[in-house]
Amino acid sequence: MSHAVYEDMLMKITSLLFAAALAAQANAASSLPLTPELPYDGPLRPVGTVSASGAPTLDDLVAALADKAHRRGAIAWRVNAASSGNRLYGSAIIYQ
Repeated sequence: MSHAVYEDMLMKITSLLFAAALAAQANAASSLPLTPELPYDGPLRPVGTVSASGAPTLDDLVAALADKAHRRGAIAWRVNAASSGNRLYGSAIIYQ
């Protein structure tokens, strides 16, 4: 087989793996609940914000925001901003 055939096969395999990863991500996102389960059924009121920076991944940023929200006594929180440069940073509104 020629070098061009190997390159063509590699490109097809790469495209297939990318499509499979994209489909898996879309499927995972569709299984998330639209509204979070809250341990409290009364009205929520915003009581402040928390912020975090330096997270290497979005999951790490969300975990840092959740940790800070819980340490401040929040029963719910919502990410309202996230950005990245080399590292992610963001903020969340906390509710009680």
